Amino acid sequence: MAWDPAQYLRFESERARPFHDLVHRIAVEAPARVVDLGCGPGNVTASLLDRWPGATVHGIDSSAEMIDRATALAGPRLTFSRHAIEDWRPDGPVDVIVSNAALQWVPAHPDLFAGWVHALAPKGALAFQVPSNVDGAAPAVFRAVATGPRWVDRLGTVASGSGPSQSGGAVRPTIEYVDHLAGLGCEVDAWETTYFHVLPGTDPVLEWYAGTGLRPYLDALDPADRADFRAEVAAGLREAFPRKDYGTVLPFRRAFVIAYRR
Repeated sequence: MAWDPAQYLRFESERARPFHDLVHRIAVEAPARVVDLGCGPGNVTASLLDRWPGATVHGIDSSAEMIDRATALAGPRLTFSRHAIEDWRPDGPVDVIVSNAALQWVPAHPDLFAGWVHALAPKGALAFQVPSNVDGAAPAVFRAVATGPRWVDRLGTVASGSGPSQSGGAVRPTIEYVDHLAGLGCEVDAWETTYFHVLPGTDPVLEWYAGTGLRPYLDALDPADRADFRAEVAAGLREAFPRKDYGTVLPFRRAFVIAYRR
């Protein structure tokens, strides 16, 4: 799937806030080695240097475009490499493994938990945040348009989550994460938060999702058809998220999980 770092960063502060909320809660005081799975353009990965001044931090991402952007931030304590999350294997103990809004793109990510927990140093933490709004109004608009008469032949499998490019719908109920990680012997801290983002500009909800959840649909279309599909989606989103005098409100629910190796 193609990623556009500039599009993704249009709402940089709103996308970064859940990451900081997650990292602030991780009760590992002086980790030596931190890994960020699905680091994207590296902007929030770099902030881990301030959170843990004694740590070395390594970010991985499957997108060449994102890693190219992130590499500009690299330094003696901050490195990046291109790997698919499901293919990453640590070469030694890791004190903190963090992942921000990335595991929803990895369909079988719970199957990876055992290996990641095993890679943690004693008292280390696996911490991740995933969107928990696959049943929300915006994804419903995408599916409704994609399964309409004009698009269903090309986008029906994307809308159902069965196509070659997943639509970010691999998130499990939070209780399943708790059960799974507790079953691996971890102490688990989990919660959900709904953010109410007030977004400026014209069609801001479309622009928000154009950097994330809309990508699989756009990637499945020829360039000549993308503008028409975007226009239909934009109309649906304007109805679902009406613009107010002060901006457009986008409610966005997220699930947070921190699992500590005992």
